[in-house]
Amino acid sequence: SIASADMDLNQLEAFLTAQTKKQGGITADQAAVIAKFWKNHRTQIHESLISQSRWDHGLKNMNWRVDLKSQLRHIDQINTPVAIVEMELGKNGQ
Repeated sequence: SIASADMDLNQLEAFLTAQTKKQGGITADQAAVIAKFWKNHRTQIHESLISQSRWDHGLKNMNWRVDLKSQLRHIDQINTPVAIVEMELGKNGQ
């Protein structure tokens, strides 16, 4: 939860306080250790999560168009614009 929200120090303190008050939660000592670890390694953890969740390194190609529906069962849906976007992602040099 801490890493996925990329919590700042105030958010971290509030989160850990809530965890210590929760039944079956963590102890104050555990909260202190987690806080110290997060303060020392926040940047590295955040960068690691970003690199693991990114699809690829860049946008290779993009096509788009806007269509208007001209024939439908319900008259109120005619001329409703629909955007179609196609993106091709890839690593540099590939």
